[in-house]
Amino acid sequence: MSARDVVITGIGLVSSLGEGADTHWQKLSASGTKPVIDAERFAPYTIHPLPEIDWSLQIAKRGDQRQMETWQRLGTYVAGLALTDAGIKDNEDLCATMDMVVAAGGGERDVAVDSDILAASVQRDDFDVLLNEKLTTELRPTLFLAQLSNLLAGNISIVHKVTGSSRTFMGEEGAGVSAIETAAARIRSGQSTHMLVGGAFQTEHPDMLLGYELAGYLHRGEWKPVWQRQGAEGGGIVSGSGGAFLVLESREHAKKRGQRIYATLGPVASGRARRGKDELAAGIGKLLDTIDAPENGLLAISGASGAHKATATEKAVIDARTDIAARAFSTLTGHLKEAQFPFAVALAALAVANSAAYPPFEAGEKAFDGPLKSVLATTIGYHHFEGMALVSASD
Repeated sequence: MSARDVVITGIGLVSSLGEGADTHWQKLSASGTKPVIDAERFAPYTIHPLPEIDWSLQIAKRGDQRQMETWQRLGTYVAGLALTDAGIKDNEDLCATMDMVVAAGGGERDVAVDSDILAASVQRDDFDVLLNEKLTTELRPTLFLAQLSNLLAGNISIVHKVTGSSRTFMGEEGAGVSAIETAAARIRSGQSTHMLVGGAFQTEHPDMLLGYELAGYLHRGEWKPVWQRQGAEGGGIVSGSGGAFLVLESREHAKKRGQRIYATLGPVASGRARRGKDELAAGIGKLLDTIDAPENGLLAISGASGAHKATATEKAVIDARTDIAARAFSTLTGHLKEAQFPFAVALAALAVANSAAYPPFEAGEKAFDGPLKSVLATTIGYHHFEGMALVSASD
C-alpha cells in the first residue's frame, strides 16, 4: 500500500438501463435483467437508446445546454454525476486543481445539410463550387464548435469548473484505454492528486452508425447477446448511447479528505496487436501477463463489442483460462465506443466495493462463486487497440 496508489472515489454512469452507479449496480447484479433496445428507428440495426434525462440536474443553465450537441450534454452530465458521487462537485478548490482526461469522438454532423449536399451533387458536376456554396450558406458557425472533440472537456470545465490541466484522446475504444492509463500514470508519478477521466457516446445519430457500418461492423436482424452473434447477419456490433466518468485520486489525497473509496485501480495495460497477422490472441495473453492477473478464480468485466473476429478471439482466450468467468456488459448496454473501457472499469469497481459478483448477463457465461478481491476489466477494440486493468479491494 502506497500514498500514491490510484483509488476510485467517484463513479458516473448513464446507459439505456438508467443513470447513476447505484442504479447500474442494482440492475446488473440482479438475475434476469433485460436489455432496453430499439429495433425500429434505425432498422435493420438495433440500438440501446438513452433513458429520459433531466439535463438541468447537472447542467443548470439552459444556455449551456442549448449550445451543446447531445453527446456533449451527455458527457458533461455524466461527469457531473461522477463529481457529485466523489463529493467534489461543490468544492471550488478541489475542482480548480482537478486534472481531466477525456475520451471523445468527432462530434455530431448536421445530417440535414449532409443530405442536401448529396442530393444537390446528383444534379451538378461542379462539386467544388457546390461545397463552397453550402459552406457559406448552410453551415452554422456553432456547428463547427459542436464537432470539436476537445469541447467536451471544455464544456465540463465551463459547467463544473474543473480547471486543472486537460487532455483529450480520440480513437474509439483505444481513446478510453489511453485516458484511463494516462490518468493513472499521472497520479502514480505524483503529477496529479485527483483526476476526472471518462467519455461518452451518442449512437442515436445516423453518422455515428455510419462510422461502424462503412466497414460492415453492425449486427443486422433480430437482437442477440454479445457472445451469441457469431455467424449472424452483419458484423456483430449493437451500439448504445451512454457514458462513464471516474474520479481517480491518490490514496493519500482521498484519505486526507475522508472520502469513501470504491476500489484500487491496479495495473493498466494497453496494446495494438497486428490483427492482420493473427497476433490478437497472443496480444490478449500478453496483456493478462502484464497486469499479473490472479490465477485462482477471476471475474472479468468484458467490453467485448460483438464484432465477429475480435470477440471470437477474446472468447477463445478466456475459455482457455478455466479460472476466468467473463461478463459481457454490452449485452445489456450496447457498445459505447470511447466510453467502453471507463464503463468496464466502473463496473469492476462496483463489484469490488459490494464484494459480490455479477450474475451471468447471458446464457453460457460461467458462474462465479469465489472470493472477490480483484476484478479484471477488459476492452478488445472492435477494429484495433486492446486494454486491461485490474481493479482490487481498497483494504
